[in-house]
Amino acid sequence: MKVSKRQIFWRVGAWLLAMVILAGFMAGVSLLSRVPAQVTLGAVGETSAHGMCTMDVATGRVLFAHNADQTMGMASTTKVVTALTVLENYADLDTKVTIPDAAVGIEGSSIYLQKGEQLTVRELLYGLMLRSGNDAAVALALTVAGSIADFATLMNQTASKYGATKSHFTNPHGLDDPAHYTTARDLAKISAAALKNPTFVEICSAVEKRIDGVDYPRVLQNKNKLLKSLDGCIGVKTGYTKKTGRSFVGAREVDGQKIVCVVLNCGPMFPETAQLLRDADRLYHNKVILEKEEIFTATDGTMGIALADFAYPLTDAELAELDITLVGNTVTIKFEGKVIYTGYAVNIGDGSPGANAREIAA
Repeated sequence: MKVSKRQIFWRVGAWLLAMVILAGFMAGVSLLSRVPAQVTLGAVGETSAHGMCTMDVATGRVLFAHNADQTMGMASTTKVVTALTVLENYADLDTKVTIPDAAVGIEGSSIYLQKGEQLTVRELLYGLMLRSGNDAAVALALTVAGSIADFATLMNQTASKYGATKSHFTNPHGLDDPAHYTTARDLAKISAAALKNPTFVEICSAVEKRIDGVDYPRVLQNKNKLLKSLDGCIGVKTGYTKKTGRSFVGAREVDGQKIVCVVLNCGPMFPETAQLLRDADRLYHNKVILEKEEIFTATDGTMGIALADFAYPLTDAELAELDITLVGNTVTIKFEGKVIYTGYAVNIGDGSPGANAREIAA
């Protein structure tokens, strides 16, 4: 059948239009793939992670949890413990370290250290936390403790110090080892302790850092995508091996309140962590319960003058559930039957302070 020029024109036009639409669709898909997804979970605090713990940094209160005490591998989120161990056991971070042969060519993530080049301990920490350099981890371990085994001993001491009772560390990088494990709760406790260290926060919250080796400078881009997509994000560390899956420690600071979230073996680790942190910030706010030198009223009506500030993350409904007792000059605050604060106060009984009560408080 003979095809007219008009028919050819319309067929070519339709084909071109289809190609334009397809190109637009693929461009849209490409754009979406570069934007961190925001998942809508079925319920507040829900996660697909095998283990999860979301914690208030200042008080250690657990806000959300799922299989938080199940031991499992954690891959390179190990480096939170590595960094904190270095910071607590090495005084001068600007000391130059000569890279030994034992720290070169370590499998997995790397900042490609060269034997004999010199970097400071601080620069190695940036390589550890931003690019997850396994070679940087080994270099730091050898610098601080002289051997991997001795550094692992220090790591376990660090974990124990902060109440991580179900963890055991055998290396500074997190490569798979049956004897190398943690729990979401333990890692949250250690991360909360680390987030109270200003140097740790400065390092893990950096989006980019240039470090200068002997042969060439390195410009390190942080693997933590939430630093660019989640307001208030201050870290912390990604992790992945085929055996352990994807793990992440994320943290956010809003209005002075820091919250840390650990997800272990979680495919959509970035979007789920972001939502958990948003949910925590939306529901739990630091409620000021005691203000220094201000009068407060105990549950039984006894009044006192606080000698220190105390705030605690609570929902609006939970604030009314606090039990405040004042016996003598000791004030105790309980929540859900557990003591969350004990301190001193000036007992003024019925609310009529003596002439020097506030002077005593001051």
